[in-house]
Amino acid sequence: MTQHQHIRFALKLSYDQYLKVYQGIAKNVTVVADDGRRIAFPAGRIQSFLTKQGINGYFEMELTPENKFVNIKKLK
Repeated sequence: MTQHQHIRFALKLSYDQYLKVYQGIAKNVTVVADDGRRIAFPAGRIQSFLTKQGINGYFEMELTPENKFVNIKKLK
């Protein structure tokens, strides 16, 4: 049985930067994970973490062995 991947990364987006998603300008977020991989994912995956200050924190994304999204959670 193959285990799920856990990818950790820091993310800091201002409210105005995330607003581009609503405006249709941006659809994806691209970050560099702690292990050096560049990952891109739909911006809607982090919408629940949006505050008036934007999105700021340390996150962990879980993927299946086939790289299918499972969930994302804020760690710090």
